[in-house]
Amino acid sequence: MALQSYGPSVTNAVAKQIAAGAVNHARENSWNVAVAVVDTHGMLIYYEMMDDTQTGSSVICIEKAKSSAQFRRPTKAFDEALSNGRSAFLSFGVNMCEGGLPIVKEEKVIGAVGVSGVNSDQDAACAAAGLACLLGDI
Repeated sequence: MALQSYGPSVTNAVAKQIAAGAVNHARENSWNVAVAVVDTHGMLIYYEMMDDTQTGSSVICIEKAKSSAQFRRPTKAFDEALSNGRSAFLSFGVNMCEGGLPIVKEEKVIGAVGVSGVNSDQDAACAAAGLACLLGDI
């Protein structure tokens, strides 16, 4: 898999829009989630946690976003690699749960979004909804 290069980091304004899209998707489905948006280095740019979200999700969403940004791929890729016997990923300190997605602008990774609070596929759906609300705006 060819990895995309890094570009300039996501702005705070764009990060807020991504989080709003993710939270709106969660709210539409009666889910409670925490959302983190990080820059290309995995440093936190924006964070939001819905009321009554499980406490552990506050850290997990940041780790999902950080892993996705630093390795320039969805966190689901780590789970798939582990399922295929690539246990070396266990030593990298990455979050292997689905729900972290890179933010791509002009074929460059500019950050990542991580969502946690429900099942990992539902977390990923929220993250994707956050990115989808920005098509053409980033």
